[in-house]
Amino acid sequence: MKPVYFFGEGSRVDVDLLGGKGANLNEMTRLGIQVPPGFTITTEVCNQYLENRNAWPEGLEEAVESNLKKLEEAMNKGFGDQSSPLLVSVRSGAKISMPGMMDTVLNLGLNEETLQGLIASTNNERFGWDAYRRFIQMFSNVVLGMDMEAFEEILETKKEAVHAKYDSDLSADDLKEIVNQYKTHIEQKRGEPFPDDPQVQLKMAINAVFDSWNTPRAISYRSIHKIPHDLGTAVNVQSMVFGNMGETSGTGVAFTRNPSTGERAFYGEFLMNAQGEDVVAGIRTPESIDKLEAVMPEAYQTLVDIYQKLEAHYKDMQDLEFTIENGELYMLQTRRGKRTASAAVRMAVEMVEEGLIDKKEALKRLDPEQIDQLLHPTIAPDHGKPVIAKGLPASPGAASGKVVFSSADAAEMAEKGEAVILVRKETSPEDIEGMHAAKGILTATGGMTSHAAVVARGMNKCCIAGCSDIVVNSKAEKFVLQDGTEVRAGDQLTLNGTTGEVILGEVPTIQPELDENFETILGWADEFSKLVVRANADTPKDARTAFNFGAQGIGLCRTEHMFFEADRIPAMQEMILANGKEERVKALAKLEVMQTEDFRGIFKAMNGNPCTVRLLDPPLHEFLPHKDTDIATLAEKAGMSFEQLKDVIVGLTEVNPMLGHRGCRLMITYPEITEMQTRAIMNAACDLAAEGVEVSPEIMIPLVGTLDEFRIISKDIKRVAEQILEEQKATVKYKVGTMIEIPRACLRAKDIAKEADFFSFGTNDLTQMTYGYSRDDAGKFIPDYLEQGILRRDPFVSIDTKGVGELVRQCTVNARKSTPDLKMGVCGEHGGDPDSIQFFHNTGLNYVSCSPYRVPVARIAAAQANL
Repeated sequence: MKPVYFFGEGSRVDVDLLGGKGANLNEMTRLGIQVPPGFTITTEVCNQYLENRNAWPEGLEEAVESNLKKLEEAMNKGFGDQSSPLLVSVRSGAKISMPGMMDTVLNLGLNEETLQGLIASTNNERFGWDAYRRFIQMFSNVVLGMDMEAFEEILETKKEAVHAKYDSDLSADDLKEIVNQYKTHIEQKRGEPFPDDPQVQLKMAINAVFDSWNTPRAISYRSIHKIPHDLGTAVNVQSMVFGNMGETSGTGVAFTRNPSTGERAFYGEFLMNAQGEDVVAGIRTPESIDKLEAVMPEAYQTLVDIYQKLEAHYKDMQDLEFTIENGELYMLQTRRGKRTASAAVRMAVEMVEEGLIDKKEALKRLDPEQIDQLLHPTIAPDHGKPVIAKGLPASPGAASGKVVFSSADAAEMAEKGEAVILVRKETSPEDIEGMHAAKGILTATGGMTSHAAVVARGMNKCCIAGCSDIVVNSKAEKFVLQDGTEVRAGDQLTLNGTTGEVILGEVPTIQPELDENFETILGWADEFSKLVVRANADTPKDARTAFNFGAQGIGLCRTEHMFFEADRIPAMQEMILANGKEERVKALAKLEVMQTEDFRGIFKAMNGNPCTVRLLDPPLHEFLPHKDTDIATLAEKAGMSFEQLKDVIVGLTEVNPMLGHRGCRLMITYPEITEMQTRAIMNAACDLAAEGVEVSPEIMIPLVGTLDEFRIISKDIKRVAEQILEEQKATVKYKVGTMIEIPRACLRAKDIAKEADFFSFGTNDLTQMTYGYSRDDAGKFIPDYLEQGILRRDPFVSIDTKGVGELVRQCTVNARKSTPDLKMGVCGEHGGDPDSIQFFHNTGLNYVSCSPYRVPVARIAAAQANL
């Protein structure tokens, strides 16, 4: 495999080899779009370099030298030539876009000699020194690993001395002094001068880009976004074009549609007399892209033609980078643009309506996890809290939390469960962990395409950028408003990312209302899904919410949750403390009335869709108090002494309650509990049937491990159910099935399937018992397992396909050998995880069940699994 591709030799299909940036630069070159010539070193070379302990693989040096000569010929310039120097940028480019996570060096090839050639060829001394200053600063940080603060301090000190507001206000002499100070600082810190040989600079920069694949910030970004760590990055060496040559030059970032709203309108920002990092880093606040038409009409029209051509070619919204050098437009990048959830939905629907893509493609390109963003609360309009500042609405949504001023503090406080708002002058790639940990991000500078904005949108984080109303002092841990008001670390702040408003204090929120585009997408999802999506709902309110989100039934109704309510737990405790079966039945009669009413509400809300009711699962001691004061109160109500009740609680308490007297084991010991719950279910169903309401109850026995357990309990259920139907003279179809959550049940599925009407995998407990991990304690070690690569994903979040998944597969195959049409589903938390849904679809299950607010996510994931 060749290690280097000159632009035009590859295409967008080579993304694995050339990375996203390199593949698209090659593609644009093939399309005849003006791209500065260059070449791409492949991702394979990166992986070989890292495997070879940072040594270039054989043949790379010759390939780079050969392509550098081609580049010199294309540009009619010489790399290191003193009269007509070729300068290059060295940029990373992984297969999957990781904005700002890896390293870039611009203006490479400059030294004292080539600088004079640049000045002579451009007749612009200030530009030459500015390019050299930028190169030294960037190279020192990216390649030499030096801290930027000292360089920024030298720059800011000079600006203050000459009363310059922006970098562009500095003269050539000012910049010359800054360069000399930079070099002195570098030699003092490193004990050797700044490298002057362009060939050495190039090799060092290429190595730095390779090395940046494994920086902590890049590793953290990949972990957050579930990007494989073995892809490697390509390196793009490209001839420089300059946006900082004066007022006929400039640079910008644009999107072919609005990445925040999805509107079909050209969107972006630019700066005249600037280089690309000025826009992204938020050093100056840029101008809206539409204003470019008045400044440089020809360049603007060329840009419009190109963006329209690229969107039609890629059939997706594109994120573009461009530079104008002396009136000439050059494209530096195109890639699939990151977008908010609402924008993604709108674009998908409108692109189908425009005939650009079909429904299948629209569904496939949505991120189900991102869609979850649309289902969360927003800020109430009449909150009454003071709006203290306003910035750019860089990423919509709402977030409240305590103010922090460093990434480390954000991560530390979030780890303790505290909601935080990260406030920075501007963010940098080093802030990635803090940005991930924070609920929202606020920056004083930067625009809608700054680092903070792009990364926040990708993370679905609320973000306000370019908030010039505040002055951030990170060292003092405060920001100051224009009226002198100070907001300090720990103060409560709320961000409205949709309007750009910064609000002092915590603000109430309202539930989202989904628009027509969202409903359209969900309708398309149902067209292409095989898996049915149900919801886990324990109350009529939850059931109504689930139904409104499109759930086609209830996959898990946990009846014990009903017993924990304040007005019900006394009856439950009375049943537990009953002295004999007669007293127990009396207490259960009180609970039956309450349960019957609950089931009426749930069945009615589901409008004829199946409702799976799990019978009592937890051990009885969970319903009894544990604090001495609460024990004393209950003892008095129960007519017992404190010691007597304490003895009862101790007697019920188990060493390992998750494996103890619970689920079907309770039903074997206390069949009267099963009988009461069955009566409540069937009476509710019969009452509604008499009213003309269609009902479809499914009664589920938990924790079954043997056929005899199921046989004994299902016999009791059917006896009571038939008795109720006869008494009420009703016809209601019901099913009796089991939850599959014990490994033995998976292994003996063919036996149980002969008598069960359905199986529902309780993957939470199945994972717990298969791994031997306690769900309540695994948080102590799973982060270490993830960090060290022992686990790739938390198995309680995404199904372990090789272990737990293998049990699910075996169970499904063997159960259907006994009963080919057996209904099988999932009701654990994995039922709402897109990756797990893919696995359940492939395994051939009938449905997944998840929390009500995950139903839309699951519907889209189910369609994608089938597509």
